[in-house]
Amino acid sequence: MATVAIRGQRDATVARTTTDRSLLRGFLERDRLFAAYAICDLDEREFGKTRWGGAFDGDELVAVALEYAGLSPQPLFVMGRTDGIATILRDVIKPRAAYVATLGAGLPAVATQYRVDPGPLMVRMWVDRSTFRPYPADVRRLLPVEVSDLNRLYQLGFASWLPSSTIADGVYYGMRVGGRLVSAAGTHVISQDARLAVVGNVLTQTDYRGRGFATATTGAVTADLLRTCDQVVLNVRSDNPPALQAYRRLGYQEHVRFEERLVHRLGSPWPGIPGPLRRFLSSTKENPPR
Repeated sequence: MATVAIRGQRDATVARTTTDRSLLRGFLERDRLFAAYAICDLDEREFGKTRWGGAFDGDELVAVALEYAGLSPQPLFVMGRTDGIATILRDVIKPRAAYVATLGAGLPAVATQYRVDPGPLMVRMWVDRSTFRPYPADVRRLLPVEVSDLNRLYQLGFASWLPSSTIADGVYYGMRVGGRLVSAAGTHVISQDARLAVVGNVLTQTDYRGRGFATATTGAVTADLLRTCDQVVLNVRSDNPPALQAYRRLGYQEHVRFEERLVHRLGSPWPGIPGPLRRFLSSTKENPPR
C-alpha cells in the first residue's frame, strides 16, 4: 500500500488504500442512507469490483473514497472530512474521469483534483416498511428470459444494455400494454448483509407517461425489497417535480440533496468526454446503470 502525508490547516492526514470492510462499514454507517450504494458494495458479490481509499488523522478514519471498476468514467463516491477527501483523490484514488457523488461540502475538495461539469442537485430518497404506501396495479415481476424486452425499452432512454444476470440477481418489475413492455423499474444493488437496497433504472415509454406506470413499477420493486430490507433508497433529480411527487406517493421521503457530477482529472490528456458519451451519461443521471 502506498502511503502519503500532506499538511494543511490540520495535522498530517495520511491516505492509503484499504480492504478493511469492517472499518469501512463502520464509517459509512454514520450516514447509512447517503452511503447506501457504498455499503452495498461491501458485499462479497460487489467488493471485488471496487477500490477503496481512506484518509486517516492519526488512527482515526476521517474520509473514504470508493472507485467502482468499469469503463471510464466510472462511479466515484466520496464521504467525510474535506481535507481527507482531497488527500485521497490526490494520492490514492485517481481516475482520469469519473461520475462522482458527494455532499455539497465535499465538492470543493473534489475540485482540487478535477474539473467539475455543471449539473442539478440530486435528491436521495428513502422508505421503510413503516412509511411505504403500496400502489395497486397490474405489475409483473420480470424474468431473465425477458431481458431483451427490457433492453428494448431502455434503449429509448438509457442507451444501456443489460445482461440477463441483472434481472436474475436483482428485482425488476414491468407493465405491458398489448404484450409490449412499456414501463419498468429495477435495482442497482442489494445487500442482504446490510438489509439495504437501491432502486433504479426506472423508465416509462413516452406515450405512456403520466398514467402512474412508473409509480406502479417502482412501488412493486420497493414492496418486494422491503420483505428482506430495512430501508430502500433511490435517486431523483431535484428539477424533476413529477418524479419527486410520484415517489412521495409511495411513502419515500427526502434524506439529503447531493452532487452527482461528471469530473475530469486536471491535467488529464483527455480533452473531454466525447459528445455521444456525454449525452448518454446525462440521460442516465437519475438512475445511472452500474
